[in-house]
Amino acid sequence: MSAFRYEAIDQTGKTLKGVLEADSAKAGRSQLRSQGLTPLAVELAAARLHGERSQRLALGKKLSQREQAILTRQLASLLIAGLPLDETLSVLSEQAEREYVRELMASIRAEVVGGHSFANALTQHPRDFPDIYRALVAAGEHTGKLGVVLSRLADYIEQSNALKQKILLAFTYPAVVTVIAFGIVAFLLSYVVPQVANVFTSTKQQLPLLTVMMLGLSDCVRHWWWATLTGLVVAIWFVRRVLAQSGPRLAFDRWVLTAPLAGKLVRGYNTVRFASTLAILTAAGVPILRALQAAGETLSNRAMLGKIDDAIVRVRSGSSLSRALGNTKTFPPVLVHLIRSGEATGDVTTMLDRASEGEGRELERRTMFLTSLLEPLLILAMGGVVLVIVLAVMMPIIDLNNMVQ
Repeated sequence: MSAFRYEAIDQTGKTLKGVLEADSAKAGRSQLRSQGLTPLAVELAAARLHGERSQRLALGKKLSQREQAILTRQLASLLIAGLPLDETLSVLSEQAEREYVRELMASIRAEVVGGHSFANALTQHPRDFPDIYRALVAAGEHTGKLGVVLSRLADYIEQSNALKQKILLAFTYPAVVTVIAFGIVAFLLSYVVPQVANVFTSTKQQLPLLTVMMLGLSDCVRHWWWATLTGLVVAIWFVRRVLAQSGPRLAFDRWVLTAPLAGKLVRGYNTVRFASTLAILTAAGVPILRALQAAGETLSNRAMLGKIDDAIVRVRSGSSLSRALGNTKTFPPVLVHLIRSGEATGDVTTMLDRASEGEGRELERRTMFLTSLLEPLLILAMGGVVLVIVLAVMMPIIDLNNMVQ
C-alpha cells in the first residue's frame, strides 16, 4: 500500500484535503466514494512531496531542526511504549500541525508498510534526515534498540539546537551594534559632512588635511556607494568560490584552528558534535571503525576530518581509540583522557557523554568571554570613528574663529 494525497468534496459541497492509504489511485478514489465523498484529485503523497520540495527548499522551507527534534522524541517515546513502527508513523502523521510534516510522515509510513526498513524510507528524504541521522536509525534497527537510539538522538538534537541558539544569541548584540555603527557613520558621511562642507566652500578657506580626507570619503560614500556594495558582493562571491575548492578550504580550515580566538571556538564546537555522535553510535553497538567514520562526517572543519581519517587508520592497525585520537594532536586533551578512562573501565559511551557535556560548557564560557570582549571594543571603535568625523568638522571652524580674532 502507498500513501495518497487527496482532495474531495463532501455532500455539503465542502472541500476536504488529507492523506489516505490505498493500493492505487483508483482504489483510493473508490475508497473516497464509499465514504460519500466526490474525489477531485488523488496522487501519490511521495510524488507530491517531491514535486513541492524544490519550490519549498528554494524558499528555505523544509523540516526544521525543532520539528526534527520533536518528531524524533515522539518516535522514541511511542516505540519504547511498545507501539509498532507503522502505527507510530500513522499517529505522527495525524497529529502533525503542518501539512508538509503530515505528508512526510505518511510517505515514510507508506514505504515502511511496503516492506522497506525505516532507514531506507528515510533515505528518500535526505534533506530532512541527514546521513548521520539515517546511520543511527539503521544501527538501531540492526541492534533492535531503535527506541533507545532515537531517544539518545533526540537528546543530541535538542542539545545541539540549544548550543547553537546560545552561541547565536551571544553574537546577536555585537552584530546589532556593528550594524548601527555603520548606519550612523554612513549618515554622518552622506548628510552631515556635506552640509558643513558647503559652509567652508563659500569662505574659500584652506581646509586641514583631515577635513579634506573626510570630504573625499564623503564624496565616495555619496556617489560611489553602489560600486562599494558591488565590490563587496563580488568579493564575498569570490571567497565562497575559492573556499568551495578542496585545497583552499583545507588550508583555510587549518588556519582557523590556529587563530587566537576563533580556533578554540571551532575546535570546541566540532569536538562537542564528534563526541556526542560517537557516544550515540557506540551505545547502539555500531563497530568502532564505522562509528568513527560516521562521527567524523559531522565535523564542519576539514582539517579535523582529515585527522579522523588518520585515527581510523591507526585503529584499524590495532591502536586504541584514545591513543589514535591523541596522536592527531587536534582534539582537546580532556577528550582523550576521558576516552582512555572509559577504555580502562569498559564504559566508553559514558565518558564520551561527559566529554561532550564538559566541552559544551567550555564552549559557552569562551563564547560569553569573546562577546563580552567584543562589546566594549565595538563601542570604542564606533566612538573613535565619530570622534574623527567631529574633529574633521570642528578643525576648520576653530581655524576660522582664530582668523576672526
